[in-house]
Amino acid sequence: MISSEALAVLFEQKKQHYSDFVFVIGGAYGVDLEILGNSFDLRLSFSPMTFPHSMAFLMLLEQIYRTQMITKGSGYHHGNI
Repeated sequence: MISSEALAVLFEQKKQHYSDFVFVIGGAYGVDLEILGNSFDLRLSFSPMTFPHSMAFLMLLEQIYRTQMITKGSGYHHGNI
């Protein structure tokens, strides 16, 4: 797990080396590493709890948007729009 601010910094660092990002949302039992192997550059967790895929997807979108707003210096992530 990582803070939104730290995630924004991490994304900026990764953009220097990668042109595309791929996000995988695991199932209730995680991600099958036999299928995906070691193709991960980074693993993130929202929580040790399990969420429905639709909620995890929305949470991921929110965090991606939040990182962009942090990078731009917007007050969005503090509730000051």
